[in-house]
Amino acid sequence: MLADAFVEAFSLIASFNPDLFEILLLSVRVSLTALGVSVLIALPLGAMLAISNFPGKRIVITCLNALMAMPPVVVGLLVYLMLSRSGPLGALGLLYTPTAMVIAQICLITPIIASLAHQTMEDLHQEYAELFSSLRVTKRRAVPIYLWDARYSLITSVLAGFGRAVSEVGAVMIVGGNIDHLTRVMTTAIALETARGELALALALGIILVVLALIVNAAVMYTRTYAQRRAYG
Repeated sequence: MLADAFVEAFSLIASFNPDLFEILLLSVRVSLTALGVSVLIALPLGAMLAISNFPGKRIVITCLNALMAMPPVVVGLLVYLMLSRSGPLGALGLLYTPTAMVIAQICLITPIIASLAHQTMEDLHQEYAELFSSLRVTKRRAVPIYLWDARYSLITSVLAGFGRAVSEVGAVMIVGGNIDHLTRVMTTAIALETARGELALALALGIILVVLALIVNAAVMYTRTYAQRRAYG
């Protein structure tokens, strides 16, 4: 039975099953959208935390690091409360839509990317601080310089964020509702199809998800190796 399920799973992938690839495309679209917004927020935030000194900075950094371990279901619950009819954003009607899933993923991966970016930028700032101070480079001008100089390390942070987003199930299940042809993504579909006993589709989605994870990890390793080669000539 298990062997038959694997055979059928590979058949679904090879035949470009419409339902399978609809779920795949929605998953990638939601995760990439969330990643794009998170990058615009997290990278400048990480850089500013690295080069700025202000009262309570360590508290902000501690909170940011703590948010990296925030349970996804808690994030999903908070976003649900914000978007529900009785919530402050309920009038927008975003609950159980792909937009709600994007918002949940943004809340999940922004702290991850920002925290990793902060660590990278802090090391770079220690190296360049005296030089920039002597040249009177303002913090606003320093941020894009740091972002460009650390671009290979930051790519690793961004890829880690994407991997976290595309594999998320708890938060997107709560705010998306796992509605067929609307908010059903790979992780929620795997959970549903497994509960139904439809192992072929669940396995097919699982295989694709594992392949995506391997691609992301390979990209991270390649980026690190390439950055090291450039650094050491």
